[in-house]
Amino acid sequence: MFYYLNGKITVLDAGLAVVDCAGVGYACHCSSYTQSQLRLGEEHRLYTHVNVKEDAFDIYGFSGREELRLFEALTGVTGVGPASALAILSVLSPDQLTLAIMTGDEKSITRAKGVGAKSAKRIILELKDKIGGTLDFSAGPEGAPAPAAYADGSRVALATAALAELGYSQSEAASALKGADAEHMSVEELVRYGLRAMVMK
Repeated sequence: MFYYLNGKITVLDAGLAVVDCAGVGYACHCSSYTQSQLRLGEEHRLYTHVNVKEDAFDIYGFSGREELRLFEALTGVTGVGPASALAILSVLSPDQLTLAIMTGDEKSITRAKGVGAKSAKRIILELKDKIGGTLDFSAGPEGAPAPAAYADGSRVALATAALAELGYSQSEAASALKGADAEHMSVEELVRYGLRAMVMK
């Protein structure tokens, strides 16, 4: 329906942003993460997902395409609706959510209001094998191209991205993962290997 809305932000409220496009105000449901990227009275682009029902026409807006893709992936998980997906994206940035899924971190996901342990396990189970190949979590807020080191979606690249999210530089992460048996280790095992290597330095 709409790929994105581009205009001035005229209203910022709890979970809501209104974008003025040529004099028409579009109300978009937003995560706290997206709202943190917006400024009242300034021009912004929101990538959108439109949910049409018999009694509703809801627009969900996101500051970057990677967050939109995560939202759509989350709502594709059994039992996870738009409200729960927004709640998750309000407590975890796209990079943090990707890291939580890749490393099986249920606790971080259950920080979201209304998301229990069963739902967190289901999210991890259903998205863990898909997230590296289909979700561009290393792109910037405006959908900037991913760094070359992350672009191939390999296990080493994903582990490097995960370590970078934890505050390590790309060179530190690469050094820590040197010598790891990437062919036979999962992303989670590679991240743990890298963290152990950091600690032993």
